[in-house]
Amino acid sequence: MFTGLIEAMGEVVGLVRGEGVARLTIAEREGAGMVARLRLGDSVAVSGVCLTALEIEAEAFPARFSADLAAETLARTTLGRLEAGSVVNLELPTPAGTPLGGHVVQGHVDGVGTLVALDAVSPGVEGSDWVLRVRLPGGLKRYVVEKGSIAVEGISLTVAGVEGDEVWIAILPHTYRATNLHTLAVGMGVNVEVDVLAKYAEGRERAEGWELTAEYLLANGY
Repeated sequence: MFTGLIEAMGEVVGLVRGEGVARLTIAEREGAGMVARLRLGDSVAVSGVCLTALEIEAEAFPARFSADLAAETLARTTLGRLEAGSVVNLELPTPAGTPLGGHVVQGHVDGVGTLVALDAVSPGVEGSDWVLRVRLPGGLKRYVVEKGSIAVEGISLTVAGVEGDEVWIAILPHTYRATNLHTLAVGMGVNVEVDVLAKYAEGRERAEGWELTAEYLLANGY
């Protein structure tokens, strides 16, 4: 499980396609030291996609690791579209007992949205906040509500509003600088994971006699 609080940014070194899978290699940027904490087989979220760390080179400069992308991952996420030099967000799983600073992010991307706009609220002003607009892929709108949680590129964000099939989100200056958002361009695809609680609630609603209660939320870690 992740929280959507990005620990570091990485840069794609290579993406090599093979028979049925692709091997993605990522170098850590700015010496954050995150790769040094990885062990073979550990989970790591790459722009919101939960992957398994392979070929860890913690002593290299810059430190790097590889991960295999299954056909489902290539079809469901943006990772298969990455090129050398692309910037990605990195996060390690949340240790048990750690306070949840963001929200529950599984690293199971629901679909690829489209970046519609990313505009400074006060253009030309250093430290301005930003407004991000993303067009949701089909079927996900029903899981998104104003002031609810959503993960975009693995970043835990709060929905400011929903208009048609678009969601808009207020982005703080720190989030803009410390994630790959500042490297993205209008029209690019972004990984979207809706709040898993909304999906569970929908599934339970279909079960006769079930209702969402405070007791259920507490029992399931919310």
